[in-house]
Amino acid sequence: MKLKRKELAQIGGVLGLVLLFSGYIRYTSREMLDVPCDVLLIAGGVLLLAWLVLDFQGLMGFFSKRSSRLGANTGVLIVAVVAILIFLNYLGFRHHKTFDLTTAKLFTLSDQTKKIVEPIKSDVNIYLFDKAGNPEVQQVRDQMSDYEDLNRRIHFEVVDPTEQPGMAKEYGITEMGQLVVVNGPRTEHAQGTTEEDVTSAILKAISSKVNSVCFLEGHGEKSITDESAKGFSGVADELKKENYLVSSVNLVTSDSVPASCSAIVDAGPTKPLFPQETQMITKYLDGGGKALFLLDPGMDPGLDSLMNTWNVKVGDNYVIDVSGVGRLIGTGPGIPLVVNYGPSPIVKGFENMMTFFPLARTISVLDQSKADPQTVELLKTSPASFTVPNLGNGTVKFDAAKDARGPLSLGVSAENTSGKADARLVVIGNSTFATNQWFGQQRNGDLFFNAINWLTEEENLISIRPKEQTNRRVTLTQAQSTELTWFSMVILPLLVILGGIYIWIRRR
Repeated sequence: MKLKRKELAQIGGVLGLVLLFSGYIRYTSREMLDVPCDVLLIAGGVLLLAWLVLDFQGLMGFFSKRSSRLGANTGVLIVAVVAILIFLNYLGFRHHKTFDLTTAKLFTLSDQTKKIVEPIKSDVNIYLFDKAGNPEVQQVRDQMSDYEDLNRRIHFEVVDPTEQPGMAKEYGITEMGQLVVVNGPRTEHAQGTTEEDVTSAILKAISSKVNSVCFLEGHGEKSITDESAKGFSGVADELKKENYLVSSVNLVTSDSVPASCSAIVDAGPTKPLFPQETQMITKYLDGGGKALFLLDPGMDPGLDSLMNTWNVKVGDNYVIDVSGVGRLIGTGPGIPLVVNYGPSPIVKGFENMMTFFPLARTISVLDQSKADPQTVELLKTSPASFTVPNLGNGTVKFDAAKDARGPLSLGVSAENTSGKADARLVVIGNSTFATNQWFGQQRNGDLFFNAINWLTEEENLISIRPKEQTNRRVTLTQAQSTELTWFSMVILPLLVILGGIYIWIRRR
């Protein structure tokens, strides 16, 4: 049977609608306008336009009928609703927004991740080698969608190594669940799939510069290999995740500070440095070096001349905080709590956040009138704090004639730009805040890492780092557990039964 032009136009119009709908479905599922999607949309539009041109009289006649007008009104309403839904869906896709209602914002990417990912200018491909049906894969996929929303240069893909063994071999995959970050010729294997692991791998893949942090030893300093509560192995491991090389240096056996050291750290020396070591450090700083000194109270570090040159005053005292705030989190007056911070990138974003310093001394600006080097007091205690010369037998009391009252400075950053190269120094009157026991508390770890980032001129890494999930489990004693059992299993049901009996008696 030979079809007329009108019938062909109608068939083409219906086919055009089908093609347009198929193109839309493909676009929403793949979230991109690829060639097949373009073909479907263009072909559908052309067929609809052809229907309108070839059967214009028929369409006008159809819509002139009363029943058609009523149906058209309903159709227009349906189309309008569908169009609004499509528009809202498009806005949701182009302007992705989620709401994280957890107190610690566990499902929101940290400031550190945003600072690292947002400026990326080249394509970064992230591959998770695992079975697509694995329940843990969806959790990683949800997290990676946040990375993709931050920067369209980030591309995430789940690869089944059993289906693509060649790709798994290319990237050295040995087990399920491994995540690989690829930036051009650079490939980095993530230690895991947490935000911290992924961001660390991305940073290593995009970084061309690797800084080296040298920890001084030989005078009782905290050790980067000590995994006990008093050790520094935790901060050393975290520095490695942020793409730093970490090593120990003994200046007694060296002629100078190694040129490979981007920054040196003297963490809690218990004995004074030798004069020749101080001279080495002074020469290193004069040449544009960077140094972090964490000086605990109760000992002379032997750095008076160096500190005077940098306009830093190291107090010979202990800081006591009697504000009572520390008791709310289980600390005493010997652990000053800081919530007030100076105008420095090191503590930017710390407002209304806490840092703790178990047994600290004051570190302040020696002469506030000096403009060079540029100094900033980073950490200020509460007005309810004061200094004492020693802890005596454990009982302390403020003496207005000898002691200083808060707010007191516990840390100073200094920058000297007058030399051949920019030199930087950070001094904090405590080292315990960065030990394995304390660096995970509140913003203690961020303070240490941000100080290193600032010293090595890696300001893009200065931020608030990923949060750990808060342990909200309630631990009960045996007595409390027994009382809870009696109340929930015996007393509460008994009260309900007695109440029912009472109502039954009243109604009789």
